Amino acid sequence: MNAERIVRIVAGFFVMLSLALGAQASPVFVSSNFLWFTGFVGLNLFQSGFTSFCPLNNILAKFGIKGGCC
Repeated sequence: MNAERIVRIVAGFFVMLSLALGAQASPVFVSSNFLWFTGFVGLNLFQSGFTSFCPLNNILAKFGIKGGCC
């Protein structure tokens, strides 16, 4: 598995988790402030599409996980 797929999986997990914790209709609701984290993840994905800077990608590279498709 390459770094690109891991970044997508982690970002998707964080979005789903923060929505579950921040949506009032959720059975695991904690606080609506968790929706700010959802926005942060989305903004980070948006900027990384333009700048190619992704903190998680840098962390994964230090662990030796290769980026890109190969």
